[in-house]
Amino acid sequence: MSTVLVYGDSNSFGTPPIEIMGEDRRFDKSHRWPFVMADALGDNVDVISEALPGRTTVHDDMIEGGARNGLTVLPAVLMSHKPLDAVLLMLGTNDLKTRFSVTAWEIARSLERLVGDIRSLQPQARICVIAPVDVKEVGTLAPVFQGAEQRQTDLARLIKEMSLRANVHFVDANDYVSVSEIDGVHWDADMHVVFGRAMAPHVNTILGDRFE
Repeated sequence: MSTVLVYGDSNSFGTPPIEIMGEDRRFDKSHRWPFVMADALGDNVDVISEALPGRTTVHDDMIEGGARNGLTVLPAVLMSHKPLDAVLLMLGTNDLKTRFSVTAWEIARSLERLVGDIRSLQPQARICVIAPVDVKEVGTLAPVFQGAEQRQTDLARLIKEMSLRANVHFVDANDYVSVSEIDGVHWDADMHVVFGRAMAPHVNTILGDRFE
C-alpha cells in the first residue's frame, strides 16, 4: 500500500464558503477533495489529510494565532506519518492576506523552502506542488484579502517554474476549480468533488514516477 499526505489549508480541510464571519463549518468527507481522491484511488492508496484553515507557507499569523505557520509544523507532520510515498503540497492562499504583504514570487520561494524540508525529512517521498486557486476580492473575505488579486499575478506560473527547478510534480488547481463568489476564497462542494476526481490520475502518475 502507498501512503499519500495532503498538506494544505482550508481548501483541503473542507471549509465551505463563509457567509458570516466567525462561523465554523466543514463539509463532510464526501465533499472534501482529499477523501474524494482517496475513493477514486481505491484501497491500495492510504490518503492522509493534514489541513488547517489559515495555514500559511512560512508565516506566523499574529491576528488569528494558532500553529498556522506551515514551515514550523511540517517536520512533526512528516515524521508522524513516515514513511510517505508522496506528499501533495497546496499552500499559498493565506499568504495573500493583506497582513502578510508578500509577492507571488515570495510565495513560490516559500513553497520551495517547504519542498526542501520535505526532501530532507522524507527523501523517498515524491512531491507534487499544487498551485492554489486564484482568489477574488468579493464577498465576506474581501477586506481580509484586499489587494490579493494584484499580488497573485503570475503565481501559478512562478510555482510551476519553481517545481521544474526543484524537479517535483506540478498541478495547477485553476485548471479544474474556481472559488465561490460568496467569499472569494473557498470552494463550493461540487468543486471539491471535481478536484478530487481530477487529482486521482495525477497521483497514480506520481506514485509511478521516481524521477530516476
